[in-house]
Amino acid sequence: MNLEQYIIAIKTKISTSPIIHGIEIVDERILLNNGYFRVRLILINGDFLELAEAFTLESNQLSTLNYRYQWMDSAKKVLRKRWDSVKYFPDLPNFPHHVHIGSEINVQPGQSRNILEFIDFIESEL
Repeated sequence: MNLEQYIIAIKTKISTSPIIHGIEIVDERILLNNGYFRVRLILINGDFLELAEAFTLESNQLSTLNYRYQWMDSAKKVLRKRWDSVKYFPDLPNFPHHVHIGSEINVQPGQSRNILEFIDFIESEL
C-alpha cells in the first residue's frame, strides 16, 4: 500500500464505520515518502474523537512515525482517553506508546496502532 492508498483506506474506514456519526477532515498531506492525516469525529454516543497520525513509506513498508488519538465527552471537556507516542514517559513499558486514562496524570503503557487499527479497536470499545 502506498501513502495515497493509505489515506484512501482511512477515509473509507471512517466513512463506513458504524460508530462514526460525523467527520471533519482537518489536514491530509503527502510529501515525498511521508504523510500526515488528522480528522475530528463525532461518535454515535455523541463523544468527540480526534485522530492524528504521521506515517512514512520506506522500502515499500508503511509505518507510523507518531500519533495522537484523543477521545473526549461531547462537550470536549472530559478526557476519556488519549493514546499517543510523545516521548515523555521513558520508564513505561512499550515506551514511547502510552495512554492517558481519565486525566493527564493517569498514564498507562500503550501500544502502537495506526488509524485503521485504532478504528477497529474503538469499535470494539463502544
